[in-house]
Amino acid sequence: MPYKILLAEDDPFLIDIYSTKFKSVGFDLSLAESGDQVLAKLKESKPDLLLLDIVLPGISGWEALAEIKKDPQFNSLKVIVLSNLGQRSEVEKGIEMGADGYLIKAHYTPTQIVEEINKILDKKAE
Repeated sequence: MPYKILLAEDDPFLIDIYSTKFKSVGFDLSLAESGDQVLAKLKESKPDLLLLDIVLPGISGWEALAEIKKDPQFNSLKVIVLSNLGQRSEVEKGIEMGADGYLIKAHYTPTQIVEEINKILDKKAE
């Protein structure tokens, strides 16, 4: 069964690149283009993993992550922060807030992001 991925991203160019890549490897992809949409879509689609940008319209990725981690229905949800915010303090904040990974967009190709997703979800399946 394909992994269900929710991509929280507001850049149309990146949405296009990631959507094409994720669909080509068989992921079932849904999209949230604002922080507010993230919470609504999580309840609708029950994904296996959330790829969460931090800089989003509406509530930020940080606020969305805090809400997700407070909500018991999302206990098993894996979250990877996918952001351009690459300072050490940002990365540490993401991990401290409960993210399963933190990827800096400029450092990863879409193929490498797929590999990271598979690593995290394969661990979950064990």
